[in-house]
Amino acid sequence: MSEAITRTLPFLRRYARAVTGSQQRGDEWVRLCAEVALQQPELVAKMDDTKLGVFALFHRLQQPFGGLDEPGETGSVSGRLKESLTEMAPLQRRVLLLTVLEGFTVGDAAHILDIDIDTAERSLQEARRELQRVASVRVLVIEDEAVIALDVADIVRNAGHEVVGIAATEKAAVELAKKHSPHLVLADIQLRGADSGITAVKEIMRAMDVPVIFVTGYPERLLTGTQIEPAFVISKPFDPDLLRAAIAQALDTVSI
Repeated sequence: MSEAITRTLPFLRRYARAVTGSQQRGDEWVRLCAEVALQQPELVAKMDDTKLGVFALFHRLQQPFGGLDEPGETGSVSGRLKESLTEMAPLQRRVLLLTVLEGFTVGDAAHILDIDIDTAERSLQEARRELQRVASVRVLVIEDEAVIALDVADIVRNAGHEVVGIAATEKAAVELAKKHSPHLVLADIQLRGADSGITAVKEIMRAMDVPVIFVTGYPERLLTGTQIEPAFVISKPFDPDLLRAAIAQALDTVSI
């Protein structure tokens, strides 16, 4: 059971970071959940699905404190790019992330959040509608696979945002970022040849403070706890709603 619980932690960390928009705050709450789960595994063992049990325990531990929904820092490009980003209620955000990020069914999400299925369904639909209200922002896509890059660009544009460029190398990514000052960077991990999306992002962030969403086929490799890690990680292949949700959440929880 301890091994099964440990295997779920990278995904719980990803979810907690997406909800809070903070690596530090998300990991603090995951650490608390892990300690409780490992000391009292019977709290998880009563569920047939370990991941479902761990996520449900995680949310039960939040209820007395409301720790996941502390407001992020506020900043301004004339206040915020879009005040309505903050209007997505915590319950809507959680149901959306549980379903499109972690792959739970609506029924599973309802169990995790201790709500009825009808409420979960309504929250999911409201969250999807709210995503359509997000104002246009400038997005830089760093991706070396042409087909995937074009698909990502289409999703970004269909969500109402502007793609300022697509970069397949570190050099191109840095040059495009300096030229267009994007509001958001969407980066793959591995680029053309020996180039790295992580290296490109580090160089970009030396020149500007911009939120970043990393895309990878192996998210657990980025969430090991052994290094500085991104707050926003999504897996390939991904649901278009997941990318829209990640964009909204990334912009909502950092200063811009």
